[in-house]
Amino acid sequence: MVASSILAAAPAAGAPPERIVSLNMCTDELVLRLADAGRIASVTWLSQDPRNANMAETARRVPANHGLVEQVLALKPDLVIAGAYTTRATVGLLKRVGVTPREFGVPRNLAEMRAQIREMAALLGEPARGEALVAGIDARLDALAARSPARPLRAIVLRPNGFTVGRGSLVDEILTRAGLVNIAAELGIDSYGQIPLETVALSGAEVLVLNDTPDGPPSLAHEVLHHPVIERLAGRLRLVALPSRLWTCAGPSVVDAIEHLVRATEANP
Repeated sequence: MVASSILAAAPAAGAPPERIVSLNMCTDELVLRLADAGRIASVTWLSQDPRNANMAETARRVPANHGLVEQVLALKPDLVIAGAYTTRATVGLLKRVGVTPREFGVPRNLAEMRAQIREMAALLGEPARGEALVAGIDARLDALAARSPARPLRAIVLRPNGFTVGRGSLVDEILTRAGLVNIAAELGIDSYGQIPLETVALSGAEVLVLNDTPDGPPSLAHEVLHHPVIERLAGRLRLVALPSRLWTCAGPSVVDAIEHLVRATEANP
């Protein structure tokens, strides 16, 4: 079967795509924010779950996919969007049949996040919506900057399987923008790395940020978040449960994460 028989006709030069398929939860969110639902042929099933996704209500208005080649081709898209680190087998197979997905990476800071929003908006033919989204984010960031604490509190992030997040990551900037000092960055941890609970206990942390998925299924990976050491630490530092959907993908939800941290650290311990 040749590619021309399984794909929708490509849009005319300069015309925005009308059958958009997204294969990654984070690209889903940007597509759902920037394009009308009638132009979206499919997003991933993950984006329809409000426990994990920020645009679940909108996502439920369009068909869901599980990242399978057969599903993508049956939808006859004129644009396929993927994440640089997900659905790799599907992306490879699509390229073999003449479909080249547009791949988006993971922003490492707010500047890269703004650039990605603008890139996605241009790809979808919605540059004005992209600029409006960025302007809204920046306005909220400016308002939050005025609420920075007089003394930055020392904080560490703890995620499932004992992972933390250090420098060179969007999470590091989220903490900084919330007026927190990221202890993992001080320890020389780059991006994601595991950290012993003993280090967490002895790090001088004043705030412990726990990755949280409300009503999520139980898993061994999350057991570390309920370890007795963590429960004991609750007596001398602030435990902040941050919903994973707020800081998993780069977009306006990142500002929600910053605001959540600011509110938690403004409150009396």
